[in-house]
Amino acid sequence: MNAEQLRQLERVLGYTFKNPSYLQEALTHSSVAGDPLNSNERMEFLGDSVMGLIICRSLYDRFPTYREGDLTKIKSMLVSRKTCAQLANDLGLSDHLRVGKGTDKCRALNGSIAAGCLEAVIAAIYLDGGLDAAEAFILRQFEPLIEQTNAEQHQNNFKSVLQQYCQKVFNRTPVYELLDEKGPDHNKCFEIGVVVDHRRFSSAWGVTKKDAEQLAARNALIELNVIAAEDYCV
Repeated sequence: MNAEQLRQLERVLGYTFKNPSYLQEALTHSSVAGDPLNSNERMEFLGDSVMGLIICRSLYDRFPTYREGDLTKIKSMLVSRKTCAQLANDLGLSDHLRVGKGTDKCRALNGSIAAGCLEAVIAAIYLDGGLDAAEAFILRQFEPLIEQTNAEQHQNNFKSVLQQYCQKVFNRTPVYELLDEKGPDHNKCFEIGVVVDHRRFSSAWGVTKKDAEQLAARNALIELNVIAAEDYCV
């Protein structure tokens, strides 16, 4: 990589290296390095951990009412190989990656290799500028995806949305009550109602208690004007 290419990539990354050799190493794939110790493999290892730490801290701070399982699901989608590969390709990292003959036509170049390259670049920034520099870079790339991934994760998880809303607005947790059940043991239906701070909302029936709770939470969200009924037809 010549000086002009380096400056161009630094502009894309939004970071100027004090020691450009870190970036050179991050862009050197094992297929061209000869000795794996001279490739970006070790940087991939480090960058993966740095990325995980920053993403976890961001989710922890952003979603204070989420339980461990919710946070884990969102984090898993964010740091997946598919997401990292897409971000790497958006940054054009594959265009600067040094690979061996044949690898340049490999499908993995835009998949797992690209994802590993992003992790290596994160490590390079961390080694060169410290955790603050790495955090700034990671959040610039992932911020737009955090809200999108959260929305996709909870699109129809009405119980989760209702809990977050009620804790934020009323400082209360919704309570679900079994009001009725009908049918034989092998084919029951359940009626569930939800109560928030002594306010009762329209109940709902479901073939399982879990389904009925989701529909009852949906009714509550509609009555609270948090969602529109026509946007969540069931």
